[in-house]
Amino acid sequence: MTLEIFVPFWGEPALLYETVDSVLAQRNPAWRLIVIDDCYPDDAVPAYFAALTDPRISYLRNEVNLGITENYREAIRRATTEYIAILGCDDLMHPDYVDVITRTIANVPEADVIQPGVQVIDEHGTVVTPLADRVKQGILAPRGGSGIAVLTGERMATSLIRGDWLYWPSLAFRTSTLKRIDFREGLPIIQDLALLMDIAFEGGTLAYNPVVAFSYRRHGGSASQKTLLDGRRFRDERMYYAQARRLAAVRGWTRTARAARARVMSRLHAVTELPKVLRGRNRAGLESTLAHIVAL
Repeated sequence: MTLEIFVPFWGEPALLYETVDSVLAQRNPAWRLIVIDDCYPDDAVPAYFAALTDPRISYLRNEVNLGITENYREAIRRATTEYIAILGCDDLMHPDYVDVITRTIANVPEADVIQPGVQVIDEHGTVVTPLADRVKQGILAPRGGSGIAVLTGERMATSLIRGDWLYWPSLAFRTSTLKRIDFREGLPIIQDLALLMDIAFEGGTLAYNPVVAFSYRRHGGSASQKTLLDGRRFRDERMYYAQARRLAAVRGWTRTARAARARVMSRLHAVTELPKVLRGRNRAGLESTLAHIVAL
């Protein structure tokens, strides 16, 4: 099985080159890498790819800037293999990533989404363990008796809406599932969770293999941090949790609906972010964070 690895690019070129190196270092050679440059203003990037000689690597540049969601869609439109990964342009695959994904698919052939084990690194590449990730990996992530945990339908939806423990750039997807289920409009901050929930609502299957095969990079100045301070982050979360509650209720998924209504982990996340919001001195951010903590 060949795994197509897409990298929608807009960011720091030096980190992109590290990402490419991590793909080139795969022990399993059954991969193709497609980088989709969203008009990043640096001529060194196309020159870098022009100098590469590995025929498995393709570099494409959009004619106009599409934005992150449309660039994800462009990757999905171009996908040709049964499974794909949409890798962040600053994250790193470990040398056994393709092997871990391939083995997981062999064990769970019905999987629509595969989550490998992940370690978190900072902008300098140092392994870090923020509180949010300790909760994700130590409390929220499921455990499988055989090593691979398999969640389908309501169980998958309930697990994710209780607390999103997945790492989007590390995931591998069944291509036909992504071509059938699109991103929801109007939810740019939480679009990954919304898409994964829609897969669950359609009876999809998530396979979690805890073997660590990916390094996810957290930046202090990321887009999610900026939207936290201006209030958009938790506003979008509240809107989506209410939507997920309605979708679950229609299906009679009472556990999912209850978890969406309670949104305990989401509220606790807002509590932990409150000092940062206070330091940001942004009234909209403070009001949104407080509303997220107390609103029913």
